Amino acid sequence: MIVTTKKLFEAAYGKYAIGAYNINNLEQTMGLFRGNIESQAPFILQISKGARSYTHKTMLEGLIRSADEIFPEAIFAVHLDHGDEETCYDCIDSGFYSSVMIDASHEEFEENIAITKRVVDYAHAKGVVVEAELGQLGGVEEHIQVDEADAKLTDPDQALEFVERTGCDSLACAIGTSHGAFKFSGTQGLHFNVLEEIQKRLPGFPLVMHGSSSVPQEEVARINQAGGNLQGAKGVDAGQFKRASQLGVTKINIDTDGRLVWTRVHREFFTEKPENFDLRPPGKVFMTEYAKFIAEKNVYLGSAGQLEEVRALLAA
Repeated sequence: MIVTTKKLFEAAYGKYAIGAYNINNLEQTMGLFRGNIESQAPFILQISKGARSYTHKTMLEGLIRSADEIFPEAIFAVHLDHGDEETCYDCIDSGFYSSVMIDASHEEFEENIAITKRVVDYAHAKGVVVEAELGQLGGVEEHIQVDEADAKLTDPDQALEFVERTGCDSLACAIGTSHGAFKFSGTQGLHFNVLEEIQKRLPGFPLVMHGSSSVPQEEVARINQAGGNLQGAKGVDAGQFKRASQLGVTKINIDTDGRLVWTRVHREFFTEKPENFDLRPPGKVFMTEYAKFIAEKNVYLGSAGQLEEVRALLAA
């Protein structure tokens, strides 16, 4: 069942975070649904601008509609990840997306507000909720590239003004994470002090953490052993998710980890079976491994086992 992120956030706020997972193809879609059903977790299915153009946006919508029929017990939102203004309008007009993200964080503060407000007004008129971003994460994710020197933490005072003036439904905050597999070096970590100040100014308001893949070192090591070359890849400690959720983070974005699972499965499979030329055997392995990964990640997020409670809240 497709719901809005707003409904999921009402259930989760202050208790746990909802996992927001990106998909690009059939195998990811099936693994994602299986993992969330196995762990009895509500979730957010994210489609990026790049994913919409990888094959065709209608193809992805068809996969999701089919999965919704195959897994009728699933409760999830369909969300546009890192959209520009034009893409947001296209997704809103489609009638399929329950949530969109407008990312104008690269613009000056006033321009970010103006763009976000236009999208919010358009979306709310059609019953779609909006995530916006303030501050800039470093790293690379598809069409987004920000040098670490240009990354900016979210200013708590600006966050309050931004939400009040735009009317957005949730806010992605920059608190030290970054996109891609190379998030941290040394002993860097999340800036919980910034998150605490934002929550003080916006009590009860849903906050979002982008760039939150953990980049499991076992996955990195296995990829490298099978011919990969990911040196120095390091992500967010999943043990910090609980503290973040207690400070108002209700949505945590995880994309890179899923790509690492895909890479590890396929590198190992074809290294061990060089005679294979059938795409389905490694695809089956990936779907199983991805479902296992999703279920394990939901335990860290605290969303595992919450499905029936969310269903009851929606029915009330």
